[in-house]
Amino acid sequence: MNRKPWIPLMAALAAASLAVLAPAVLGGRPSAPAPGADSVPQASAAAKTTFPGLDSAEGEPDLAGLRTTRPAPGQILGIQGPFDDRILFKDLAFDGQAATGTVRVTSDVSDLLELQVLAGFYDDRGNLLGTARFVHHLGTEGHAHSGPSEEGEEFSIPVPAGLAPLAVSAAVGVPVLVNE
Repeated sequence: MNRKPWIPLMAALAAASLAVLAPAVLGGRPSAPAPGADSVPQASAAAKTTFPGLDSAEGEPDLAGLRTTRPAPGQILGIQGPFDDRILFKDLAFDGQAATGTVRVTSDVSDLLELQVLAGFYDDRGNLLGTARFVHHLGTEGHAHSGPSEEGEEFSIPVPAGLAPLAVSAAVGVPVLVNE
């Protein structure tokens, strides 16, 4: 059998294979756009779903009780939130610089995945001056423990800089709690 006619055929197949595979292997892109590429929707044009009567969430979660409570000077209060049946506050304190304490999750959990403690700071007449929050994300710096914590999650929420001279009391609550 004569092998010479197969040499140009094998060379042509190798060249075609190289032309097809080289961009994929080397991470290149073809210079010409793919057919129909101009009809592919942009990511910003993705479908958006709305439900009648349901407003979209905006910003960070809030607690309505921060606007209605009026703690006395030197006092710190725990305010009502959506997770009161699953948490307990311990050792709440306000020293004029920060609201501190511990949140203990009372439900049967293996990991505390996400926790936010929201603090409101008040003037000497009980008027809300502003808020700040403590955020726990499982696995972030200082929050690497696993499993349930018998002691709870300690928090410290400093008074925002512009409010420090006026803040004389505080209130705290939990708007976000995610656990296993």
